[in-house]
Amino acid sequence: MRIYSSFDEIDKDLKILKLQTEIDKEEIKLSIDQTKQNLSPMSLVGSAVGSVIQKVLALKAVSKIMGIKNTSPNPK
Repeated sequence: MRIYSSFDEIDKDLKILKLQTEIDKEEIKLSIDQTKQNLSPMSLVGSAVGSVIQKVLALKAVSKIMGIKNTSPNPK
């Protein structure tokens, strides 16, 4: 526990705490906005499409390296 020797010290610490509280509130607002953006339908669809494309490209690369031929009913 801190021992204060003047009201000026108390006022200074109170101002600092008030500013820290305002900073914390703004950080929470930014976090909420970022979460909303990450959970938007367009963001989720974009992530899903990106993931599928990445897996398809990886599968094609592995197939080419391993020499595996296409076994689908409609080969190109």
